[in-house]
Formats: sequence, C-alpha cells, structure tokens
Amino acid sequence: MISIAGDLGSGKSTIAKRLAEMLDYDYFSTGSLFRKLAAERGMDVLQLNILSETDKSIDKYVDDNLRAINDGDDFRYILDSRMAWHFVPKSFKIYATVKPEIAAQRVLNDKTRFNEPDASNLQERIQTLLERQNVENRRYKDIYGVDCRDLSNYDLVIDTSENTVEELSKQILDAYLNNV
Repeated sequence: MISIAGDLGSGKSTIAKRLAEMLDYDYFSTGSLFRKLAAERGMDVLQLNILSETDKSIDKYVDDNLRAINDGDDFRYILDSRMAWHFVPKSFKIYATVKPEIAAQRVLNDKTRFNEPDASNLQERIQTLLERQNVENRRYKDIYGVDCRDLSNYDLVIDTSENTVEELSKQILDAYLNNV
C-alpha cells in the first residue's frame, strides 16, 4: 500500500493513478471526495477547507474512509491524500514537492480540475494554492497535532518539478518494491 501526500499541484493524483495502473492496485483519493463534498455544498475547495476549521464533521467523514482502509485486509491501494500517512501508518509514505510556479501553472492548465477558487493569472493561482495549503496544514495541526509538511513523516520525498510522470512513477515504484 502506498500513500502519496504533497504540495498542491505537485502531480500526486496523476502519479498515484499511474502507480495504481502499474501495480494493478485500487486508487482512492480524499481530494476527489473533498471536491465532491464542496460541489454538493456549492463551494470551492478553499471555501470548504475554511468551513472545515469549524465544522468537524467534514474531516471526520473523509478521515473515516482512510481509517476503514487501514483497518481492512486489502493492502492493494494507492492513497492520494495529505493525511493518509497519518491514518494509514502501514502504507509506504511519499511526499511530493514542487516549485510554487510550476504547481500554479499545472493547476491553471488542468481543465479537469473542478471547484478551484478563481484565479486569472499565475500569481493569483500561487496565492490561492498557498492559502489553501496553509489552511489545511493549520487545521491538521489543530485537530490531530501533526504537521503534514514535516518531511520526517515520510519514507520517500520526491521533487516533481522537472521529471515526467513516468519517470517519477518508476522512481517511486523502485523505492516501494525495495521496502516491501
């Protein structure tokens, strides 16, 4: 089982999906679940993150899904989630970093992403990504007493700024197979 956390726009979802294909594992994304919840409430993901600071039921719903995976017998999962490393400690834990400008450009170019806050240019997108990441990190510290950005929580830290998805997936797969 592999959990992938990381900076917003680092490509963790794309890498996680590719790893799931390569290993024939199931893919589970708390980000997709969160986007669905935001859409149901008529919000973007930043707005739902801010609401989550006071409405604890949102995180509980998402986290309960991860706890169920951790408590199960199926180890054939790729978990795309900023908190899976915490809730699924038996996973091989990866953190994906990325330069803020590259992350913002990726998000601006990704037409499949929905429920993102409005941003008309690269600087605005950098700001919305950093704001969302700060809100999430603050919330996770408050609720769970953990710091997602503490890289010592992970088995592998990988910079996704310059390599292709295929190159990154192969690097992760090699590290995972050497640690199983």
